[in-house]
Amino acid sequence: MDLPEMVWRGRAAARIGFDRARSTVIPAQWARRDLARVLAPLPEFAGVRAALGCGGWADAHRALAQYVATAPQRFVIAPHARSAVSNRILAEFPDSRGNATAMADRILAGEYDLLGYRALRFDRGADVPGRAAIDWGYDPIHQRRAPQRFWSAVPYLDPVCGDHKIIWELNRHQHWLVLGRAYWLTGRAQYRHACLEQLASWMAANPPLTGVNWASMLELGIRSLSWIWALNFLADPDGDDRSPWIVDLLLALDRQLTQIEHNLSYYFSPNTHLLGEALALYVGGRTIPALARSAHRERLGRRILVAEIARQMSGDGGHCERSTHYHRYALDFYLLALAVARITKDAVASTFEVAAARLGLAARLLADDRGRLPHIGDDDGGLLLPMCGRAPDDIRDTLAIAAALVGRPDLRVGGAPEESYWMLAHASLAPTLELSQAAPVRNAIASAALAETGYYVSRSAAGDHLVIDGGPHGYQNGGHAHADALSLTLALRGVPLLIDTGTGCYTSDAELRNRFRSTALHNTLIVDDRPQSIPSGPFHWTHTAAAAVSRWRTNSRFDYFEASHDGYRPLEHRRHVLALHGDLLIVADLVEGTGNHAVAVHWHVDPRWHVEVRGRRARLSGDGGGVELIVPHGSIDVSFGDAITGLGWHAPVYGRVEPATTIRIADRGNAPLWMVSVFALDRENPVIDVESVPVWAEAGTLIRSGGIRITRA
Repeated sequence: MDLPEMVWRGRAAARIGFDRARSTVIPAQWARRDLARVLAPLPEFAGVRAALGCGGWADAHRALAQYVATAPQRFVIAPHARSAVSNRILAEFPDSRGNATAMADRILAGEYDLLGYRALRFDRGADVPGRAAIDWGYDPIHQRRAPQRFWSAVPYLDPVCGDHKIIWELNRHQHWLVLGRAYWLTGRAQYRHACLEQLASWMAANPPLTGVNWASMLELGIRSLSWIWALNFLADPDGDDRSPWIVDLLLALDRQLTQIEHNLSYYFSPNTHLLGEALALYVGGRTIPALARSAHRERLGRRILVAEIARQMSGDGGHCERSTHYHRYALDFYLLALAVARITKDAVASTFEVAAARLGLAARLLADDRGRLPHIGDDDGGLLLPMCGRAPDDIRDTLAIAAALVGRPDLRVGGAPEESYWMLAHASLAPTLELSQAAPVRNAIASAALAETGYYVSRSAAGDHLVIDGGPHGYQNGGHAHADALSLTLALRGVPLLIDTGTGCYTSDAELRNRFRSTALHNTLIVDDRPQSIPSGPFHWTHTAAAAVSRWRTNSRFDYFEASHDGYRPLEHRRHVLALHGDLLIVADLVEGTGNHAVAVHWHVDPRWHVEVRGRRARLSGDGGGVELIVPHGSIDVSFGDAITGLGWHAPVYGRVEPATTIRIADRGNAPLWMVSVFALDRENPVIDVESVPVWAEAGTLIRSGGIRITRA
């Protein structure tokens, strides 16, 4: 720990200690008069201050509503643009009104789809269940509630509080974007009223600095962004509002942004947490000049966002956490920052554009030709713009926004989705979407590598998509990494076949957490039933594998990858992957060293495929056609939802664990020992058999060499 860190931690601890002591003497509560103190010293707010001083909440609210509705637009949407934006979206997406209504009506009925969970209810103990009767600290899956304590004393990582991810996902208030969308597209006031009722309910249940919903600065940041969306969706100077909700929203928004300022994740989670916090400060400061600290916040947020480009982004554009999900998060963060910078004519826009372009190119490479990301590393199912019900691994909306903002139509997959029309609704941004849409779609891209990040991507003209993980074990403490060195995923003609099994959970079930990030639940080799890397708690490791890639070759006919890792030291696992486009995928694993060892290769199969095993062959059949897996030696067995071995499961999204098929190829022998898997992809040219053959030179057996004979029909 260096001196700047010690100074920062000391100041933060002193501030937290003071605030905690004060909360024991003076109960935390909201006071509308306090808004006068945090408003910017601008003449247009003189009337608002006067009204607040004498308790004229309604007058202050009306004046603020008029200001929000008539001030120059600084966010991606604005009240005055409601008709134009809604009409444009309805013209482009005729079904959007029905979809928006269906999603919003479920929220009005008290049902929430969060992460991998469906129809969650949070109106526990309410006399009259409904949209405002929400227990904001309750986890309905584990039926536990986080304690209502000073924020730093809430043990949110302890399962006694339930799964904090479920609680926080609701408290991000991103469902307000769903309600705002429905309000604009249908004109039905009940969606607006639901948001305002929930705002009042949330503030009553979450006084300043009290409870689990003040404990994570990233969560405060994302909630702040949702509130900025809500302010622009709902502000109406002609509305018959029963409460001074803009007074309340600005007061609480200012307090949350202050909390973020004071407790930035410089040293706790200096990854996407810090990016999201900085984004909230930048966007809040840049788009709400009505608050006195806005200028300071935008400078602070801008400085962090710029500094973290070099710190969190590899030279190839990959995000440092080595998680495809968190890569998408980082890209979305910089896209929103870029949009706001462009709208407000901030000179930093050019810097954000470079970052977004690099992240966007990497994301397009990692996604298949249908815009789907493979699940590599942690995936908590969260999104920055979850307004249309899109699956978390479908990044077509993100790619469309990136394509427009950075002027790279080749990033787009298919037509621009509805979300891009919301994000690019401002008059200065809408033309970029039109230009991008006018360009021809080029879905097919070549095989390539993000060598510094460690992802190697093989693609075929038919839409086959193979991603191999040959990179470092995460970032810093590897909090979102898995024990997946040299693992791979494969989609055939756009249909996932070999999958990463997902995340499952973070803290609510330690056994499940460790199982889903274990080596056994990834498409790689296991030696003596040992994991490559050993976890220590939900976000740390005591032992990690170091991978090194020695060869990567691509051309129009085939791609070749060779790498090794030391996770089984003193043994070494070396993997060779040969992808003959549209024909064969050959994976040859070598265990180098000495001694007799049990080895196994696991292949985790997407549930859309059916698996039949006959001897040394496995037949995989599904919508993507038929595939044969043939091995020269070893036994093949299949697991499906096996509670004893823990194999045969996958988590398509955080919190949802479902049966799937795991193919296990096992053998035992003296090292050096080879394990070979041959996937026959071409039904017109089937593989009859695969045999191991020795490789000789004049001086004897070639080191690190093995041979196979593939017999075709």
